Amino acid sequence: MQITYEDFEKVEIRVGKVIKVEEFTKARKPAYKLWIDFGDLGIKKSSAQITKLYNPNDILNQFILAVTNFPQRQIADFMSEVLVLGVVLDDGEVALIQPDRDVPLGKRIL
Repeated sequence: MQITYEDFEKVEIRVGKVIKVEEFTKARKPAYKLWIDFGDLGIKKSSAQITKLYNPNDILNQFILAVTNFPQRQIADFMSEVLVLGVVLDDGEVALIQPDRDVPLGKRIL
């Protein structure tokens, strides 16, 4: 299915920086709880199933890309506010998508 550029413009993908990571023991699948700084947009939370490729120290203070305008989603006892973006590999694991240099937090991707 093709979408229009106008459809794509509705998706807000922004740059954030992971400022806190915790293991998400109540999630059905192994995951981390992430707190992400999006600059003027504030700090948002997300649940990410990236435990096979990353340990908490790997992603702390790392830049990520996330969709910031989806509705919040309850996952166990945690409210996920943004969707962290990654590449789904053949084995189902997720590799994070990151900018290749420091960029201002909260900037939108187009």
